[in-house]
Amino acid sequence: MTAPHGINPNIPHSARVYDYWLGGKDNFEADRRVAEQTMAAVPGIRESARNNRAFLGRAVRHLADLGVRQFLDLGTGIPSQGNTHEVAQERAPESRVVYVDNDPIVMAHARALLTSTPEGRTAYIEADVREPRSILEHPDALATLDFTQPIALVMVAILMHIPDADDPGRLVKTYAQALPPGSYLVLSHLTLDLIPRQVADDYLKATGSQAMHRTPRTGEQIARYFEGFDLVEPGLVAVSKWRDEPLFPDEAAWMYAGVGRKR
Repeated sequence: MTAPHGINPNIPHSARVYDYWLGGKDNFEADRRVAEQTMAAVPGIRESARNNRAFLGRAVRHLADLGVRQFLDLGTGIPSQGNTHEVAQERAPESRVVYVDNDPIVMAHARALLTSTPEGRTAYIEADVREPRSILEHPDALATLDFTQPIALVMVAILMHIPDADDPGRLVKTYAQALPPGSYLVLSHLTLDLIPRQVADDYLKATGSQAMHRTPRTGEQIARYFEGFDLVEPGLVAVSKWRDEPLFPDEAAWMYAGVGRKR
């Protein structure tokens, strides 16, 4: 691919590394090199990423089939195949999606790649998910989403990037309070519960830089994010077990995933 203006293709970036693991094409040689090195150090990391991506697709399709037509996707990363708007608008072309990320590199890719059906709408906000009001009160969010109607809040593999010091539970509650009853929370999160200790140590070491930082949490901690929501079947489970057969073996399911309906 050709590098968008202002992006140095010789510096690897976590969002493009993730894109490579997903089989995307929006990455450079430097990203592929880091991705391959991490895969060699931590076998299963690519499969785990793909299981997580497959969960996103299943969850969005499920909600679209239930009639949800609005999605607020926080920490979207580089838009690649099977992103929220593609899945939702395939089911319901009139679906509206707002993507949020605070990375200018992701923003540059998004401007080039995000498209919507004529019936629907897709917007992108460059903002920090740790500042909910800057997103919930953003003109593009208000112009795209109707906050009197159900909205799916998508937090797939994003809270694991937020350290305890930033109180991720408070952030979820703030976003949830802005949503009307009947809205949904779609969430996945890295957990040490499902990773062998040696694999976990290798994983955290390989992703220990600030750009790739992860904070794994227990199932009990992750379940608390669903306070005020009723978990839909099958509840909070390994990401590969949410309403479908896994793409890859269970040992590559390093995350818990769940979908909850706001009371």
